[in-house]
Amino acid sequence: QVSLVESGGGSVQAGGSLRLSCVGSGFNSSTYYMAWFRAAPGEERKMERKGVAVISPDGITTYGDSVQGRFTISKDSASNTLHLQMNNVKPEDTAVYYCAAEPLPRVKYGGSWFYWYEYNYWGQGTQVTVSS
Repeated sequence: QVSLVESGGGSVQAGGSLRLSCVGSGFNSSTYYMAWFRAAPGEERKMERKGVAVISPDGITTYGDSVQGRFTISKDSASNTLHLQMNNVKPEDTAVYYCAAEPLPRVKYGGSWFYWYEYNYWGQGTQVTVSS
């Protein structure tokens, strides 16, 4: 059974840094797409979660425009752990951050992997609050 558990959230001042982690179990991350999503205050439905960063099974990374150059997604396949290094954070980065995972499709798929409906496995979320 696939399980994802996030940690590392907290409060930080604008311009500071934070590192989120997501420990996965029940699957091999080298055959899964993994991603970080976030939901801003008031966005409680899963469909409102927005893609932040994605890492493919072979390690290719993609970022949303708002975090490009500030956030870095990485994974340790040996420990099945996904990370999100958040630098130069801004108040608009305040959100609940979710880890998501989905196995590599058996058929060719041309999606971006940046949409909530592309993932079946989710963590419980970790709160990040950035003060100005």
